[in-house]
This record gives sequence, structure tokens and C-alpha cells, in this order.
Amino acid sequence: MKRSTRILLSVLTGVLLSLAWLKFPGWILFVAFLPLLYLENYFVENKSEYRSVSIWGHAYLSFFLWNLITTWWIVNATLAGAVLAIVANSFVMSMVFWLVHVARRNFKSNLGYLALIVFWISYEYVHYHWDIEWPWLTLGNGFANNIKLVQWYEFSGVFGGSVWILLINILILKLVKNRLNGEHITVSFKPMFILAILLIVPVSLSLKMFYSYEETGESKNIVVIQPNIDPYNEEYDLAAENKKLETFISLTNQKIDKETDFVIGPETLFENPGYWNESNLDNNPMLQELSYFLNSYPKTEMIFGVSSYKVYPDKESATITARRGNNMIYDMFNTAIYLGNDGQKQIYHKSKLVVGVEKMPFAKYLGFLGDIVIDIGGTTNSLGRQQESSNFISMDSTIVAPVICYESVFGEYVTEYVKNGADLIFIITNDGWWKDTPGYHQHLSFASLRAIETRRSIARSANTGISCFVNQRGEILQATDWWVEDSIQGNINVSNKMTFYVKYGDYIARVSLFLSILLIMKIVVDRLLKKNSVLR
Repeated sequence: MKRSTRILLSVLTGVLLSLAWLKFPGWILFVAFLPLLYLENYFVENKSEYRSVSIWGHAYLSFFLWNLITTWWIVNATLAGAVLAIVANSFVMSMVFWLVHVARRNFKSNLGYLALIVFWISYEYVHYHWDIEWPWLTLGNGFANNIKLVQWYEFSGVFGGSVWILLINILILKLVKNRLNGEHITVSFKPMFILAILLIVPVSLSLKMFYSYEETGESKNIVVIQPNIDPYNEEYDLAAENKKLETFISLTNQKIDKETDFVIGPETLFENPGYWNESNLDNNPMLQELSYFLNSYPKTEMIFGVSSYKVYPDKESATITARRGNNMIYDMFNTAIYLGNDGQKQIYHKSKLVVGVEKMPFAKYLGFLGDIVIDIGGTTNSLGRQQESSNFISMDSTIVAPVICYESVFGEYVTEYVKNGADLIFIITNDGWWKDTPGYHQHLSFASLRAIETRRSIARSANTGISCFVNQRGEILQATDWWVEDSIQGNINVSNKMTFYVKYGDYIARVSLFLSILLIMKIVVDRLLKKNSVLR
């Protein structure tokens, strides 16, 4: 095979993998790996001529293009972060694919393709749980704009979609190989039958679930605010913060009435942490103003985001992210605040922080580098975080999940809110950092997947980007336009259903991780045995 052909196949996979994140149909992913898999098979069949490392450069090219085309918009917030995310993630992906190739060179065909599935799923799973989390390109996310096809995510989560994509790519590759090798048509009957089952059954089940699903439960009247504050030209002094307060109240007044249950504002509606000392919220003038506003609406409660800080009495009680300055030891947080009509306040600190923007990865070992964490939104150094999710409880005992921005990408993490009783999900975010790019569209689409996985209605408040409601089937309703001040009002239904995925989380990934360990052990043992046999 010519080098130019090999490069063309690599490029083709990179482009095809990208399309689902650019609003093209997700089913394109069913053939997206095919060119690279065909190339990988060529290297396996000619392994006497090529070392295993030969596939690595081709895989890196494919995954670099995938990362570049789909996530280039990170550069709007940070050039260094974009380069790191694209280059490093492509490298990790290519190393995983190289490991798959090593397995394929050592195992029989079917066991080698099992390695492809479980190694890739294990890689995706790790990206949800290590200290440089970046699960944006999990394959199952590629159906976020095709929710009618994946209603069964309530059983599997997005990893079910990843397995589905990889299996179909493998089966189509087998059919292509049979055709090119001149095999009799009967040889293809089995893979064709399995392929038909894998396409017809999940799609038919999903369509049936979509059109037959009925929401039950009490309806809540929600007002969502989109204040449209430019994060790149935002000011943080008291006058600016009061202006944001005026805008928030003005937009709320456009839609609020006596039946409104919740008003939702975006992440970091108030950005200057100096005005939000968590030990003194009762005396916060902005909260006092909002409490006074709520006096006219006895049913209404508010949830919105601020940058806040918490002072520790001594270094022994401080966290690893604590800062020192102004004769204080303190943490800064990306915070959601609940304000009840009776003046009650509840606080949630964002837990899933954005690497390089809100946290320094591996802070225990690299904490001395905290001062070079990218400055975004008026903060430097790693933010503080709480270790696990927690809900807000309203006056009428409705339990609400306050999901802040990046946290909405983490399916199993969101299920923890639901396990703890959440009836509704409120996503508050600030997508203005990404400007008018595919980034904020992608982020919005993931909310649909969270609604399907948990069967919870969602209200989403974006500073700018897209604010909306998402029903329990994942449909996006009343979506606002980009870069406009706006407010929307709608009714969404509470739910107490516990889906299979909520109960068991990412079980597919955990099984894959276990099988991956076994297969890697087999590779090592087989190589040792082969080496010993040569030495004898």
C-alpha cells in the first residue's frame, strides 16, 4: 500500500470522526473508524514487514484531526490549553490504538477486536476519573444530536453508544475484507446478520421508547435568565456587580409571576469573589436585594452562580487548594447558591473543575505550579471543590440538582445527584468563553444525554450560549439565541424514576477495564513464553 494511500485513510478517519460533533448525523460514526481499521489490518497482515510502531503515526494523524476539528474553539479561552488538549489527547488516543494493534498482532482476529472495544472503552472511562479529565470526545456523545436513536442510554449511558459504534465498524470491516478477498457471499451471511440485528434492534427499541414515553409527576414553573455578560470585557468592581444585579432582576421581571417556582441564573452571575464571603452571606447586600425582590412572589426560589471564598481559621483546617494572602488562609470556589423565599441559603461548590482553567492537575505533586494556572474569569490558582455532589432542597421539599457547567459532561457523576433524591436538574453555565463556535452547541447537546440517562427534566441557564428546557426524552425546548439578553418561562415535570443507568452507572466501562487488564496480562505472558521458547 502506497504511503499516500495510508495517509489518505488516516485523514479520512479523522474527518469522519469529527462530523458528529459538528451537527452531522451520528450514524456517520458507524463507518468513521473503517479507514483506519482497514489500514491497521494491512499492517497486521504484513507484520513481518512492519513493526508495531508503524501504525502509531497514522493513528496520531487521525486522532489529531478529530481533536483539532471538533475542539479548536478552546483557543478562544486559552491558546496553551487548546494546544495541550489537542496534542496530548491525540497522543493518548494514538497510544491506545497502538496497544490495540499490538494485541491484534498477538491474538486471533476476534480476540484482537475485543481488545479494540475494551481498550478504547477503558481509555474513555479513565478520562472521566483521572486528574486531567477530558471526556468531551467519548464516542457515545456523538449521538447527542440524534436522541431518537439512543433512548436506551437510560440502560447503558454513553458507553453503550461507544460499544455500538465500535462493533458496527468492526462488522463492516469484516464485510469489506470478505468482498476484497473474493470470499463467497455465504461467508458474509453471519456478519451481515449480526450487523442487521445491531442496527435494527437498538434503533427500533429507541424509537418505540421515544414515542411511547410519557412524563408523570408534578409540574414546576421555571424562569430561566440569560444575562449575556461578555466574559472577555467583564468588569468586577462594585458598580459592575450591581449592574449585573439590575440586569438579572430586570430580565426576571419580564417572565416571573405568582406561579413561578424557581428562577435560575447562570454560572458566575456575580464574578467578584470579594463580595461573596460564605461565612457572612446574611449580610451580603446583593442577596438582601434579591430576598426583598422575592417577597412579592411567595412561591418563588432562586438558584444562580457566584465566585465565592471561604476563610479557614488555620493551616491545619485548610485544603490543598487553599491560598494565603491579606492575612488569611482561604479557598475560592465556583459556587451555586440557593436562595429560598424565606431567606434560607444553601451552597454547592463545583466539583468537576476544568483542567488548566480552574485547577492544577495532580496538585498534590505540582502545587508549586499553581501560579501559572491559566487566568480566566478573574481567578488564578486552583479553585476549591467539594468532593461529591449535593442537592438543594426547596421549601416544598422538591430536590434539585445544581449542575455547574463542565459537570454536565459527566454522566455517572450526574447520576449521583439523582441517587441522592434529585427530582429536577438545573444546569448553570457560562459558555461565553467559547464565543460563537461549535463549542457551546456541543456543550448544550450533552444535556440531552443527561436527561435520557436519568429521565430527569432539565432547566439550563447559560450566561450566553443557549438557555433552554430539556424534557425527559432529551428534547430541547425554547432554546434562546446566541449573544442576546433573554429570559424564558416554562413548565417541566419532576420525576422520581430510577433508571438502570442511575442505579448501576458506568458498569460497561468497569467490565471493559477488567477485561483490558486481563488482555494486557495475556500479551505480556505470551511474549515472555515466546521469548523463553526462543532462548531454549
